[in-house]
Amino acid sequence: MARIAVIHKERCNPIGCGNYLCIRVCPINRKGDECIYVDTDKKAGIAEDLCIGCMICVHKCPFDAISIINLPQELKQQPIHQFGRNGFHLYNLPIPIFGKVVGILGVNGIGKSTAVKILAGALKPNFGSYENKGGANYDELIHFFKGSEAQNFFEKMKKGEITVSYKPQQVELIPKASKGKVRELLKKVDQKNGFESVVKELGLEHVLDTDITKISGGELQRVAIAATVLKKASVYFFDEPSSFLDIKQRIKVSTFIRNLADENTAVMVVEHDLIILDYMTDLIHIMYGKEESYGIVGGVKATRTGMNAYLDGYIREENVRFRDHAIKFQEKPPIVRRGAETLTSWEGIKKRLGNFSLSAENGTIFNGDVIGIMGENGTGKTTFVKILAGVEEADAGRVETKIRVSYKPQYIEADPEEIVSSALGEAVANYEVQLIRPLSIKPLLLRKLGELSGGELQRVAIAKCLSQDADLYLLDEPSAYLDAEQRLNVSSVIGNFMELKGKSAVVVDHDLLFLDYISKRLIVFGGVPGKEGNCNGPYGMEDGMSNFLKSLGISLRRDAESRRPRINKPGSVKDRQQKNSGKLYYG
Repeated sequence: MARIAVIHKERCNPIGCGNYLCIRVCPINRKGDECIYVDTDKKAGIAEDLCIGCMICVHKCPFDAISIINLPQELKQQPIHQFGRNGFHLYNLPIPIFGKVVGILGVNGIGKSTAVKILAGALKPNFGSYENKGGANYDELIHFFKGSEAQNFFEKMKKGEITVSYKPQQVELIPKASKGKVRELLKKVDQKNGFESVVKELGLEHVLDTDITKISGGELQRVAIAATVLKKASVYFFDEPSSFLDIKQRIKVSTFIRNLADENTAVMVVEHDLIILDYMTDLIHIMYGKEESYGIVGGVKATRTGMNAYLDGYIREENVRFRDHAIKFQEKPPIVRRGAETLTSWEGIKKRLGNFSLSAENGTIFNGDVIGIMGENGTGKTTFVKILAGVEEADAGRVETKIRVSYKPQYIEADPEEIVSSALGEAVANYEVQLIRPLSIKPLLLRKLGELSGGELQRVAIAKCLSQDADLYLLDEPSAYLDAEQRLNVSSVIGNFMELKGKSAVVVDHDLLFLDYISKRLIVFGGVPGKEGNCNGPYGMEDGMSNFLKSLGISLRRDAESRRPRINKPGSVKDRQQKNSGKLYYG
């Protein structure tokens, strides 16, 4: 059985553990051999050939900085890529298929972006020889994948028969590398003479004469997608194309990406929004392993089969169980409220911000409510939540304010030098079981907030919000930066916490599955983005979701096996039946 040793260098803190505790407790070191040593970066290093897998160093390290992993016996090949000595290992690659949209599904830190970068030519793999800074050439890749579809792919790449275009994950970095107005930037990369049609399909007309540094995250995402598609290519890669987009934009972008695939064009997508991934792909690869330690690319499957296997945590064909529990979806009966106690209410709210106006007529939040808020970007959802939170005041109208509120904003501001355990003092002291463990925060407790990834910071902010003593919890976009599994986990944590404490929550989000999973009732925002927004509801789930789905022109059904929500293919028999009956929500 192959064994790998991974040191998470950013967590390794030799001073904090009393001068290399791992070296002092290692039985091999105590015999006189140097299994664990001080590496050139002054962090710990492990000689894998000497490691016996005793796991003592793993359990003793107070910073959770060491992973010793016995790999599956079936995994006989060397890694495709390894990030340095004792670094992350990636095994196998997904392969684009012409005429199809192929998705990649897996948790954060499992190697999805790394795999896509290798296929797109943005990263040269080293086959585990991390000292080889130049990476492998096409001949080495062809030899490595001999007898597989990947061999054919890399042979075509070598001959120049395949050209690629790649949209990276971190679109927020684009303004640092590109300067100028959106129109100029898109015209510059337009190799297809498709500027007008692509701009129209992605709804970018209003930002064409705006500087790239002045547009929003959602606009930047669509500009990046447009730039990717305007390049002449036979294979298109999209890494997390739904980030920063509202639900309506996600549906539009999904349709746009899905329509790119034809007999001469292949598309590959990394995506965490399960409904959107299901909607836009034909096939998927599941990636599994251990976050930030190693990732394995599973074989390709039909999207429905693959997604249900992912939720089950078991890949039958490969006899691999990568999660110790299945993720379940349950049908929720309509909630009938008799004599429910009112927590707070609002009436006649008006708010103007520059040229934008918000109105919210009447609404009530009951004790024990979990209300989801959905709507397009720029229709006032965040402004409304800030008014409920007391962060902003309404120009007119009234909100009952005799309640305690805890608020997690959309954009998280944190002191980069503050230690996580200090920021989460209340949660650590009182909610170890309810928050710290299920949100996987224990490994983060001794790190600084400024060292955390977007997803880690999001989980810390959620824990901090929920640990406050309040009657109403307001969370603005809690699924941002989280992977698909974390989103479902967070929704369970929030729901269970409200149930346990008998409290209420209002949650703004753009992930349709996340909102469906967590909500008991819905508020739907309409209006004209950037000009006016109106708050409607709260509604019961069926009425609220049907109203919103109607505005999107789609219908939802439950998967027969997993019961997860799925968007019906436009114009399909099921889609027509539900639209004709008026039951767009699980009709």
